[in-house]
Amino acid sequence: MSGAENRPFVPGRRFDASEKRLINCETVDVNQLMPLKYQWAWEYYLTGCANHWMPNEVPMAQDIELWRSGALSEAERHMILRNLGFFSTAESLVANNIILAIFRHVTNAECRQYLLRQAFEEAVHTHAFHYIVESLGLDEREVFNMYREIPVIHAKDAFEMELTAAVLDPGFRTDTLAGAQTFLENLIGYYVIMEGIFFYSGFAMILSLHRRNRMTGIGEQFQYILRDETVHLAFGVDLINGIKAENPELWTPAFQQRVIETIRRAVELEVRYAEEVLPQGVMGLTAPMFREYVQSIADRRLERLGLPAQYGSANPFPWMAETIDLSKEKNFFESRVTEYRSAATLQWD
Repeated sequence: MSGAENRPFVPGRRFDASEKRLINCETVDVNQLMPLKYQWAWEYYLTGCANHWMPNEVPMAQDIELWRSGALSEAERHMILRNLGFFSTAESLVANNIILAIFRHVTNAECRQYLLRQAFEEAVHTHAFHYIVESLGLDEREVFNMYREIPVIHAKDAFEMELTAAVLDPGFRTDTLAGAQTFLENLIGYYVIMEGIFFYSGFAMILSLHRRNRMTGIGEQFQYILRDETVHLAFGVDLINGIKAENPELWTPAFQQRVIETIRRAVELEVRYAEEVLPQGVMGLTAPMFREYVQSIADRRLERLGLPAQYGSANPFPWMAETIDLSKEKNFFESRVTEYRSAATLQWD
């Protein structure tokens, strides 16, 4: 860890924004927000604030009625429960990683400002899953304990926790080549894989219900979560690429291959998850289709890191384009939210 927080007092010294660095900054205190160097990080913070929402402002009456009516198929109920089980833990893992690992080693104030906002949003997302579980009268222990009891969920969570273990060590530092590469691996694991791959297939499953006007309260909350996660992913990629640009010695051919192999491993974990969640298919969604979908997402993520695509798969769900099409990730929120109210309906310019 940088000694930024413990530097000796130097009376009258002023700094230039050009001295700022994303990690291992030894000249600028992390409390010095202005002048900004990384305007993109500040813009993400402002976007997050503008996107504020709370779960209990989303009506759940229709979902409760539909859930209790018996009109949902067992396959649909299974899909909903598995996704609630995965997301309820995954959001907590992301929040823990931000607060306990990433925040400690990012030595830039504007990036830390956004990380604080993101941590709050992860808490809101966890709140959303509790609100859904409570509204539907589900067994809270069953849902929130699936990461221990359902092998495909446990495997994804364990994979992510592997990438956090070293960074959480009190003696971990980023001022060595190996340490900085490990930190980059952690960022890729959580921003690119967890939020950029694992989450997106779950979004597709739940939003497939929403587009058929089924479980619309859950679907609306997933739309808000997707909006947040799109910004999280974009910030994470910019942070990763920024660290690469400032520390080009980290991005060795061997390290690049390690990243590719990690992402390929994640794809297989997500495919196994889809096979368990959709054993017979639901509403035209099948596990083989999700293999194609996850591979297409992985290729896009690799390309945004400057790495070669691995699969060449096409998105098999063209109906998703209006909601979660990956080509919209950079301009999804260029339309300004013109109204935010307790009815929680998105309205765009």
